[in-house]
Amino acid sequence: MRHRKAGKQLSRNVSHRRALLRNMVTSLFKYESIETTDAKAKSIRPVAERMITLAKRGDLHARRQALSYIQEKSVTHKLFGELKDRYLDRQGGYIRIVKKGIRKGDGAPVSIVQLIPAGEERKTAKKKSRKPKRVTRPETLQTSKNAPEEKPALSVEEFPDRSTGESETVPEMGAQDQAVEKEEGEDTGKTPGDGSPGTGETPTDKTSGQDGNGEETEKDT
Repeated sequence: MRHRKAGKQLSRNVSHRRALLRNMVTSLFKYESIETTDAKAKSIRPVAERMITLAKRGDLHARRQALSYIQEKSVTHKLFGELKDRYLDRQGGYIRIVKKGIRKGDGAPVSIVQLIPAGEERKTAKKKSRKPKRVTRPETLQTSKNAPEEKPALSVEEFPDRSTGESETVPEMGAQDQAVEKEEGEDTGKTPGDGSPGTGETPTDKTSGQDGNGEETEKDT
């Protein structure tokens, strides 16, 4: 397991990897732009920014530290002389990595490592202002044009008239009307001569007929 072993190995041992980074940092400050793979570009960025930080400090100890890492003295003097003045008002972000594409042959992704030119201001991320949420009121929902019109459902009392095609409304019956109708039903269902509910026929007292022996009998109805 690779515990406490940060950084990319770049398929090289320690001495080879250190020599590679030193040469690439020296070439970057000398030509201000180099082309390499994505993995190497990401590896040299923190080292190059550390060298620029030493140049901004500018004392003798910082210069000796830079000379111990950069391969050429002329490049170190260039860094401490003219390159550091670009970044006096800039706190970090001295290196730019631009992706170029795929290299023919092995298909490795290639990037361009550049020093930020003088006079270029650092872009600050703009904060997006949050817009208040729009609250829809029930009145606006009812009066919206896109909403379909709802037809009222027919009640129990309303039914269409088949002859005219119009709907007739049956008035509701009140409590007094129900009582009157009940009294009229009781009056018509009973006959004055007999106390039982009849069929509306007038009762007769007696009817004559013949029994099975041929004798006349009288029956009460």
